[in-house]
Amino acid sequence: MKKYAYLILVALTGVFFLLIVMFSKKPEVIPGFKERQGSVALTGEWLNAKQAIEGLLARIKQDPDDVKSMLALAQAYVQEARVTGDHAYYDKASLEILEEALKRQPENFEALSLKALVLLSQHHFTEGKEIAKKAVLLNPNNSFIYGILCDANVELGNYEEAVKMADKMVEIRPDSRSYSRISYLREIYGDIPGAIQAMTLSVEAGYPGLEQTEWTRMILAHLYESTGKLDSAEMQYGIALHERPDYPFAIAGFGRIDKAKKNYAAAIKQYEKAKSMIVECSFADELTDLYKLAGETEKAKASADEVVEQLGANAGDESESTHGHYADKELAYAYLKIPDTEKALKHAMIEYERRPENIDVCEAVGWVHYKRNEFAAANKFIAKALRTGSRNPVLMCRAGLVKVKAGELLKGKELIKNALEQNPFLDPELVAEAAPYLK
Repeated sequence: MKKYAYLILVALTGVFFLLIVMFSKKPEVIPGFKERQGSVALTGEWLNAKQAIEGLLARIKQDPDDVKSMLALAQAYVQEARVTGDHAYYDKASLEILEEALKRQPENFEALSLKALVLLSQHHFTEGKEIAKKAVLLNPNNSFIYGILCDANVELGNYEEAVKMADKMVEIRPDSRSYSRISYLREIYGDIPGAIQAMTLSVEAGYPGLEQTEWTRMILAHLYESTGKLDSAEMQYGIALHERPDYPFAIAGFGRIDKAKKNYAAAIKQYEKAKSMIVECSFADELTDLYKLAGETEKAKASADEVVEQLGANAGDESESTHGHYADKELAYAYLKIPDTEKALKHAMIEYERRPENIDVCEAVGWVHYKRNEFAAANKFIAKALRTGSRNPVLMCRAGLVKVKAGELLKGKELIKNALEQNPFLDPELVAEAAPYLK
C-alpha cells in the first residue's frame, strides 16, 4: 500500500508541477537597444538616450507589467529608428513592446497611437489608419492622433479627408507638427509658395538642433529646390549642420546642390559620407545616378544592385505577423535602373493595389509603363497622378513626356516647359530626354 501511495504522490506532484508551468505568468523578453555606430554615437544626445533606455529596460525587467515604462521605451525606439535609420530593427522592436502593453491595457490611447505611427513608418497605411481610428474614439481632443490620420489618408490618396484631419489638428494645437501637415497638403494641391510659408512656420516652431526640427528643415530645403532656389536650400542645409553637426540628411542635401551645379565628384563625396553614417537606402539610390553621371559605370551598376537588394528584403511581403517595410514603389524605380522593366512593373502594381488613389504611386506606375513604351497605359496613370494640380517639377516633366508620346503633343510640351521653368536643375537624364520638346 505504501508503494502505491508513493507512486500516486509522485504522479500528483508531476501534474501539479505541469499546471504551474502551464498557467504561471512568464515574463516576456523585451527587445534591447543597439549601440550606435559612427558619428551619431559620439553625441551627448546619445549618452542621455542610452541612459534613459537602460533605465526603462531595468524597470520593465523588475516589473513586467509596467506599461508606462513600455510606452516610454517604444517611443525611445521610434526616435532611435529616425536617428540611426535602422527602421528594420527598431520598428519591429517597438511593435513587440506595444503588443505587450496592449495585452495588459487594450484601450491604452498612447499605445494605440504609437502602434499606428510605427505601422505608417513601415508603410502599412491601411492597418495604421484603422488603429488610429480606434485611438481617436478614446481621445478625440488629441492633436497627435489627427496627425497620424492625416498622414494615413495622404498616403492612401484620400486627400480631402487628409485636409479635414490637418484642419482638426491645427485647430487643437498649432505647432511644428500641424504646420508641416498643412505644408505637405498645400504642396500636393500645387500651392508651392503656401507650402513654403507653412513649412517655415513649422521650422520656427521647433527647437533648433532636435532631429525632428532639422528633418522639417530638410523638407523646407527640398521645397526651395523644387522651385530652383538653390541658394535658399543651401542656406537651410548650412543651418541644419550648424544646429546638428554631422546631420547626414543635410550632408546629402549639399550633395544634391553639387549635383545641380554639375559638381559630380563633390556630390559623390557628400553622398558617400552620408551613406557611411546611417542606414538610408535613398543615399545609395542617389549615388547610382551620380556614378552614372560621372562616368563610373561599374560603381553605378554595383550601387543599383545594392539598392534592389536592400529594398527587396520585405517588398511585397503581405504578412502582418512580420510587419516588414513595404517598399514596392521604391523598388519599382530601383528596377528601372538595372534595368528590369518587368520586375519594375510587377512591384509598381503591387503598390498600386494597396493604394490606387495615391498620386505618387500613380506617377510610378505611369513612368514604368512609359519606360516599357506602353504610352496609352502610361497616360492613363499619369492623368490620375495630375488630378490634384501638383506642381512637382519631376511629375510635370514626366507627365509631359508621357503625353507627348501618347499623342497629346501641345499639352506635353506645356508641362515640360512649366517643369523646367519652375526648376531648371532637374535630373540631367530627365532634362536630356525632355530637351527635344523644348525647341
